Amino acid sequence: MQGMSATVPAPGKTGVRVLSNYIGGRWVASTSGDLLDVTNPATGDVLARVPLSSKEELDEAAAVARDAFTRWRKVPVIERTRWLFDLRQAFSERIDDIAATITREMGKTFPDAQAEVSRTIENIEAACGVPTMMQGKNLEGVATAIDCETIRQPVGVVGNIVPFNFPAMVPFWFMPYAIACGNTYILKPSEQVPMTQALMWEIMHDLGGLPAGVINLVNGSVDVVNAMLDSPQIDAISFVGSATTAHYIYRRAAETGKRVQALGGAKNHMVVMPDALMDKTADNIIGSAFGAAGQRCMAGSVVVAVGDAKRALFDELVPKVEALRVGDGMEKGVHVGPVVSTAARDRIRGMIDRALEQGAKLAVDGRSPDAAAAGAFVGPTIIDDVAPEMDAAQEEIFGPVLSVIHADSLEQAIEIVNNTRYGNGTSIFTESGAAVRRYREDVQVGMIGVNIGVAAPVGYFPFTGWKNSFFGDMHAQAGDAVDFYTRKKTTTSRWFSGGPTGKFFVEQGDTH
Repeated sequence: MQGMSATVPAPGKTGVRVLSNYIGGRWVASTSGDLLDVTNPATGDVLARVPLSSKEELDEAAAVARDAFTRWRKVPVIERTRWLFDLRQAFSERIDDIAATITREMGKTFPDAQAEVSRTIENIEAACGVPTMMQGKNLEGVATAIDCETIRQPVGVVGNIVPFNFPAMVPFWFMPYAIACGNTYILKPSEQVPMTQALMWEIMHDLGGLPAGVINLVNGSVDVVNAMLDSPQIDAISFVGSATTAHYIYRRAAETGKRVQALGGAKNHMVVMPDALMDKTADNIIGSAFGAAGQRCMAGSVVVAVGDAKRALFDELVPKVEALRVGDGMEKGVHVGPVVSTAARDRIRGMIDRALEQGAKLAVDGRSPDAAAAGAFVGPTIIDDVAPEMDAAQEEIFGPVLSVIHADSLEQAIEIVNNTRYGNGTSIFTESGAAVRRYREDVQVGMIGVNIGVAAPVGYFPFTGWKNSFFGDMHAQAGDAVDFYTRKKTTTSRWFSGGPTGKFFVEQGDTH
């Protein structure tokens, strides 16, 4: 069954639609009868149903993308990139529509969702520089009348597996660069939040301008992921998710010879020095720890208060956190929306309870906020007196929970930060240049903020996680994305008809 819409009627559920796949330039209803409800985490209402597509449906998309690649790679790079300019404009005209869909299915507040769409557009803008970033290099005269040249060519068909927490932005860390470099692309959106990408694919379909098969979307879960990892038609995999899954993706895809970039989880520390400007520091910590209900891989989830910094920080931080309003992200005045599901809510509450069992204390208790009982709500929570070895200091909670650790010195703070298996992001709050320099030099983390709560780089810088926060060699965004989505080819040449040339390694007639 084929059509021109991202949805078809759901059997047995009046007013609920089933999302379709997008393969070969057409909306295609999945043949799978296995459907998953997509719910609004603030209300529990069913918004749509998403099919858990089969391996055969992924294989169909891969074959279509492989066929399209043979032609798309021949399209001049400037023509491929011009489409991104049009896409940027199309998304800019629909920011509020996209943001509202994000909030309804994922839960983050509407202003936070609008900011996510803006970051999405920023990556499209950055990818418009591919005609420059994709350039190779050459050198005349590596020997007499012999030249050497390196060019970049697309990798082929690329698969992209993305998480729930940024339904709009994360796929566009990858897709614009991939197709501008001449690859074709298959997306598997998170089955928890598939509606945002369905809307964005409708916008792209209506925009037109891309040959059939250049971009494809297959809804699903584990079966589609494994089919993507194993498919001989797919040459590269880009993934964002938990560290455990990232390691699995990296290993299984690499075993089949694929190029892989797998972005994993995080435990991001915010070091607060005694000389920090505490009012502004508190505001940044709140935005980092509790924005998007803490469901960011760059969320600051641990404060390391150095020396006597904690008392002054808590004087500013605790009253502001207690004043945050929890509720439906579409309501004005709400600061913290729900987490993505009731299962996530229960897991987060359980981790707070475990911290108390291990000897920590609550400075702010958000386990039972004043919000609708049907929703997946956890209020902003501050866990104090956390020891570095506790689960609250080591494990990714992925919720609106901030753990607080004391350190006697900057050196001890650096040791605490480095003594985790993650290395995604960190921040230091201070007015001391010497402290910043020491921190930047010694901390084993890939992205650093100085008086910045969320140290996520803008689209024209790479997203450079370390340790178990990243598996692979080439990161997402900017020039690293171009490196990942292209292969280098080097040609050494000379022309005998042009006159005498030098020797190149050992040639016929050379003697010992």
